[in-house]
Amino acid sequence: MNNKLPEPYSSLEDKAFLALIVLVSLAFAWLLLPYFSAVFWAAALAILFAPLQTRLLRSWPERQNLAALVCLSLIVLLVLLPLIWITTMLVQEGAQVYRRIQTGDINFSLYLQQIYAALPASITALLDRFGMGSSGLLLERLTRALTQGSQYLAGQAVNIGQDAVNLVVSFFVMLYLLFFFLRDGQALVQRLNHLLPLRQEIKRDLAGKFATVISATVKGNIVVAMVQGALGGFIFWALGLNAPVLWGVVMAFLSLLPAVGAAVVWLPMAAYLLISGQTTQGLVLAAFGVLVIGLVDNLLRPVLVGKDIKMPDYLVLLSTLGGISLFGLHGFVLGPVIAAMFMAAWGLLAAARRPPP
Repeated sequence: MNNKLPEPYSSLEDKAFLALIVLVSLAFAWLLLPYFSAVFWAAALAILFAPLQTRLLRSWPERQNLAALVCLSLIVLLVLLPLIWITTMLVQEGAQVYRRIQTGDINFSLYLQQIYAALPASITALLDRFGMGSSGLLLERLTRALTQGSQYLAGQAVNIGQDAVNLVVSFFVMLYLLFFFLRDGQALVQRLNHLLPLRQEIKRDLAGKFATVISATVKGNIVVAMVQGALGGFIFWALGLNAPVLWGVVMAFLSLLPAVGAAVVWLPMAAYLLISGQTTQGLVLAAFGVLVIGLVDNLLRPVLVGKDIKMPDYLVLLSTLGGISLFGLHGFVLGPVIAAMFMAAWGLLAAARRPPP
């Protein structure tokens, strides 16, 4: 007796089963959405420190829990604790800057007037002719833009402190997940590799590209940005300028954007110091910015990244800005990763459709 179902019924059951898998997967993703940042950064750190975990497993091949715990402890000491300290200082300085702007202690209109007064007479006459002088709309708009921008940056730092409970919960969830990702990462990758309905060579290429982009983005972009931000904050502190941690963090973020960089912060500050008569401080800041902060990118990025990631600067810029607008802070990594996966997928399609020689 033949118990095989007719083909239409079998096809219908397959489609219904696939629809059920899609719905359940979407529901599960929706369930994890509040802790998306914890899951993402746990996975990113696990990928970044996978070589260290592999070396520890070679030393303790039968003690996977111990190897994962040691690797997790090193990540906390080397990465997470310094970030917690920087975040605490950022919240304190952000609140201080916000209060000083509200009370008028920080007055950008006065700063711009001082710069205007220090300019040569020929330049001020030219600015007055085009309506850009001390009474022009340009000065008013610059003052408003600087005030609003500084208030926004300081307000974001304050919001981080106000959202401390959620940050603490997400932090411990990330640590918990990171331990299991370090310990069971290879098994999870093999299971996903088995479940994905793609050809083996496509899965291998996409998985390699994903890991490479994550590693290159974190090492080449975030590490370089953190070094530049740390150097910028240090020179601001050494020169006695206001809110060195806050401006160091701003320089770190701007360093992530191609064709922008930390010079957007330190160069105008150096110009203001020179024009306002603080010549020594201005020269020191300008020299440090050019010779130290500016050279970090050229010296460190090739060493940390090499040729791992090959994307044009304009695509990195667009994907980073788009990632920030969609995902917030995580967009600094997610944007370039999505762009790189897009290029990899279309590259594989082009290779598959290329006619044989």
